[in-house]
Amino acid sequence: MSPAEEERSLPLPERWPRVSKFALSACAAAVAELVTFPLDLTKTRLQIQGEAAVRRDGAAAGQAVPYRGMLRTAAGIAQEEGVRKLWQGATPAVYRHIVYTGVRMVTYEHLRDSMLGRVEGESFPLWKAVVGGMSAGAIGQFFASPTDLVKVQMQMEGKRKLEGKPLRFRGVHHAFLKILSEGGVRGLWAGWVPNVQRAALVNMGDLTTYDSVKHFLLLNTTLVDNSVTHSVSSACSGLVAAVLGTPADVVKTRIMNQPRDKQGRGLLYKSSMDCLIQTVQGEGFMSLYKGFIPTWMRMAPWSLVFWLTYEQIRRMCGVSSF
Repeated sequence: MSPAEEERSLPLPERWPRVSKFALSACAAAVAELVTFPLDLTKTRLQIQGEAAVRRDGAAAGQAVPYRGMLRTAAGIAQEEGVRKLWQGATPAVYRHIVYTGVRMVTYEHLRDSMLGRVEGESFPLWKAVVGGMSAGAIGQFFASPTDLVKVQMQMEGKRKLEGKPLRFRGVHHAFLKILSEGGVRGLWAGWVPNVQRAALVNMGDLTTYDSVKHFLLLNTTLVDNSVTHSVSSACSGLVAAVLGTPADVVKTRIMNQPRDKQGRGLLYKSSMDCLIQTVQGEGFMSLYKGFIPTWMRMAPWSLVFWLTYEQIRRMCGVSSF
């Protein structure tokens, strides 16, 4: 058998390992995103309400800020806009995770195994895991930033309708085209800086924590590489990711949702740092943790669903454990 024939006889995961891992992680992320998406919508609404910059500019004059909390916000969306609106923006969110999760997972494994020199069966230095996780998250989010922008803006459409404002978009593709026509290609990457910053922090919590906790348990306890170990590791990663990523998530959401002029420049915030300063000065430091509970409550099940699904899909397809 010639080398070419021998290569063609190999299973797909061995012939195209990175493509296979990209596809598998994208499938697992799509499942996790659809299951937990209502919490993401609730989190976005909580992060937007009560913006000091909006109040200062008089855009919300006479409007009471509900501050209803997570459960009442979710129930209010279902009652006022319909249950289906809890999944408004889910399509671009799935698009985002196909790109974001696929790129970050493949990038992290490549950095970890090839560039940072992890040896199977040996402990992996935490600082290397941090470098790999933050780098992978930043790269993945940069490529996925346009889909995240569309997701955030579509999540606010139901609220605009209730306020008597005209809807901005007819659907996902119309949203992409409108943002592109109004702000150009650069407009699709509006808010990418805090987006990338958030992704780096979240992945320091998610990828780094999951990988470190999992291999610590395997090396130092009697636990084996099964769903119990995956569940414990994913629970830890969800909590750490929420604590590290929520402030950057608040800034990212506000920058992406702010109105813009004809040149695509934001009318409320000049930059992510300006948004951070205005938010803290106008609303207090804890405003950076608006939406923390739904963020955490989403990240915990998201991590659990994603990692359990991803590990099982890899095993079923003959790919080694993460």
